[in-house]
Amino acid sequence: MKLLPEILESAQVIQAIRRDIHAHPELCFEEKRTSDVVAQQLESWGIKIHRGLGKTGVVGIIEGSLGKGRSIGLRADMDALPLQEHNHFEHASQHPGKMHACGHDGHVAMLLGAAHYLAQHREFKGTVYFIFQPAEEGGGGAREMIRDGLFDLFPCDAVFGMHNWPGIPVGDFGVTPGPMMASSNEFQITVKGKGGHAALPHNSADPVFAASQMIGSLQAIITRNKRPVDAAVLSITQFHAGDASNIIPDSAWIGGTVRTFTHEVLDLIESRLHQIASATAQAFDCSAEVTFSRNYPPTINHEKETAFAVDVMKELVGEHHVNSRIDPTMGAEDFAFMLQEKPGCYVFIGNGDGDHRSQGHGLGPCQLHNPCYDFNDQLLPLGSTYWVRLVERYLESNK
Repeated sequence: MKLLPEILESAQVIQAIRRDIHAHPELCFEEKRTSDVVAQQLESWGIKIHRGLGKTGVVGIIEGSLGKGRSIGLRADMDALPLQEHNHFEHASQHPGKMHACGHDGHVAMLLGAAHYLAQHREFKGTVYFIFQPAEEGGGGAREMIRDGLFDLFPCDAVFGMHNWPGIPVGDFGVTPGPMMASSNEFQITVKGKGGHAALPHNSADPVFAASQMIGSLQAIITRNKRPVDAAVLSITQFHAGDASNIIPDSAWIGGTVRTFTHEVLDLIESRLHQIASATAQAFDCSAEVTFSRNYPPTINHEKETAFAVDVMKELVGEHHVNSRIDPTMGAEDFAFMLQEKPGCYVFIGNGDGDHRSQGHGLGPCQLHNPCYDFNDQLLPLGSTYWVRLVERYLESNK
């Protein structure tokens, strides 16, 4: 593992920043303190900043000393989750019901570590944009930064992102060209019938029974409508109906999520979902209203930029520690919006198996979105070095 000595020397400083952010989590579009910390650090290192994109976003700008050239964007997300932390170590969340359970505190720290180094080593031709993004956890902060002019103000030639991944060993990376993460979509089907006495069901049009039939029928979209080789998930996660055991209600509703790697499969599922809901409801003398929300598109890595990132990772940790054809995940990521606008690549950096957690961690696993999770500080020098080497290799072709 070829880590930069200067980054290793500043590791304790960057770790302190990471743990401070972890102790003060902020939810999407509320990252005021976090963005203040980021902005203050960048300015203290002589880095120009721009604030306010996507409400709380921060962009740091470093121009190389060798003149103008290509530009590269590096992105880290800043927001926490609405989750009660079960850890009790010193840097545990100080805000009830809020927690950095996805490692965004570590993502910010790794990018700050790279910014600190590059602020002192500007011997390159071109520009680096450090993009600290709000509201990845459901708020679409990447989309909002783009709408506010991110790539108009900072026209990156390519953009790169990184996420820690529990289960991948520390020192390893994972990536794949093409689809890396799925689209995230949600739906709700409201079934309207005619309520009545539960002992006299023949006098009613039972929306609970109709909705129950839909749950099984909707799975036919996955098993009988789409091609077997096209990956997709349709999960019913909610069923709400009634207030009493002896009353058939007037309405019921079911809701859930759909995940796909392509827009074509998503179009098929949405269309069939409407058809099945309407026809099933009608079969039981009810009606159905469907709302279908497309939240995040699939995260699709570009071939050229992925091959470039793989070469950088292999140079850094060795070929055997880079899985360049990792299985895609049905989780979603709003970096997808940036990859729709610019070529780039999104990678996983191994967070280990949880053994890094100090005394006072909860009894649960160190998995993403788990109340016992904590980012592995051993990754900080590695992640920062990866960012630096990515910049150096990407911009050296300008010379």
